[in-house]
Amino acid sequence: MAPRARRGCVYDARMNPQHDTAAALADDKTQLAAALAAAGARRVECAMADFSAIARGKLALRDDALAGCKLPSVLLGMTVTGGAPTEMFGSVLPGAYTDLSLVADASTLAPRPGRTDEASVICEPTGSWHAPRYGRELGAHELSPRAALRRVLAAWRDAGLRATVAPELELFLLQRRVDAGAVQLDAAAAGGGSGAREMACEQYSLERTAQFEAYFDALYAAADALRIPLSGHLHEAALSQYEVNFAPGEPLAQADAVWRFKRVARELAVRHGFLASFAAKPFLDQPGTGMHWHFSVQRDGADWPQLFATPAGESTAALGHFIAGVQRGAPGAMALFAPYDMSFDRIALSDASPTHADWGEDDRHAALRVPASGAAARRVENRLPGGDANPYLVVAATLALGLDGLRAAQPPLGGRDDALKLPRTLPEALAALQRSDVLRRWLGAPLVDLYVALKTQEHAERGAADDARQWDLRHLIELA
Repeated sequence: MAPRARRGCVYDARMNPQHDTAAALADDKTQLAAALAAAGARRVECAMADFSAIARGKLALRDDALAGCKLPSVLLGMTVTGGAPTEMFGSVLPGAYTDLSLVADASTLAPRPGRTDEASVICEPTGSWHAPRYGRELGAHELSPRAALRRVLAAWRDAGLRATVAPELELFLLQRRVDAGAVQLDAAAAGGGSGAREMACEQYSLERTAQFEAYFDALYAAADALRIPLSGHLHEAALSQYEVNFAPGEPLAQADAVWRFKRVARELAVRHGFLASFAAKPFLDQPGTGMHWHFSVQRDGADWPQLFATPAGESTAALGHFIAGVQRGAPGAMALFAPYDMSFDRIALSDASPTHADWGEDDRHAALRVPASGAAARRVENRLPGGDANPYLVVAATLALGLDGLRAAQPPLGGRDDALKLPRTLPEALAALQRSDVLRRWLGAPLVDLYVALKTQEHAERGAADDARQWDLRHLIELA
């Protein structure tokens, strides 16, 4: 199936976005009721993204959902395996697993693909408790990746700026088997029972892609229902690896779209008899899984709104300032861009996966690439994040660092010297995040502390396993 179109600065660096009065999502049940009535939904799925970008929530009858969905606060402190860092409970999180309320963003309500009379709505947690670690009341929204992105976007609006983003997301279509107790992976077999399967990388093969038309047809149909703005797909540069492209859009909507896409891609793959995986490095001898984001910036009310280029097509100093901000914060942000030990296999066993926070004009080996483009489409591509990253945290960190860069107005760093070297292991990245003043300021100390604790716990679980690679294949292939 051929790719096709789908519809789809003044800034005070001393501000603390954590205390933005608009940080908690407004609980507008009237708007939600109207949206549910318009959709004709009898049941509604209240879905919340956790730090691993796994959808947590419940399916409820419409009236029950309007009355309010609740979940235990322990869900905020769960690793990808269901473990929990015990030191967080009673210090940051409630020790008694207090209930959270899920507040729906009614604007995200959409039909559940293939489910009659059912809708899905994206929610954020609300509620508060005393957190001894900080000596104050802590709001649940302070631990929400989606709310963190909204706080960053509020600062962009205050600065009279807005961003347009477009993600590119890679995934593998896989078959899993267990051989002598060990998990093994193969390329997915095409439908129809023929057993046809890719044996070596068939990069950009339309023939192999066409064998999965039934899957991609279902995926595009689901994306239309969920308002995910897909613009095309292709066979990428690894065995059974594909890339999907998204049309440009508003940052929060795009992060929602990527989060929903990962879930629906996995669900539909299971129904078609294989697995869709966003794990960073399913095959050690093949390129890994990327989640690249393109960022452009516009000025509100300007005759020429594009901040990164002049009308004549020349790049502006502001483009370099944005890059410089991301460069300087990249070591800490790597814990968000590469959230598992396996994520660093993608970098250590690199195929165009950046190891430095360098930048370049149309250079696919650079972390921050400025693609060849006209003045209206001048942008920066962040090539650091893997497909296993949380899209809300990726976009929040990139835009926060970029806005700091615009404020500081410093030139970008050139070359690939030690000043641009990035962490090469998860513990190094977590340590950089923990000491990153800029990311703690933007994301909030509670979110950073909890995120670091969760990822440290996952690292410890993997280290205690008999075979670290098998831990990756058992736990990350379906959930990363």
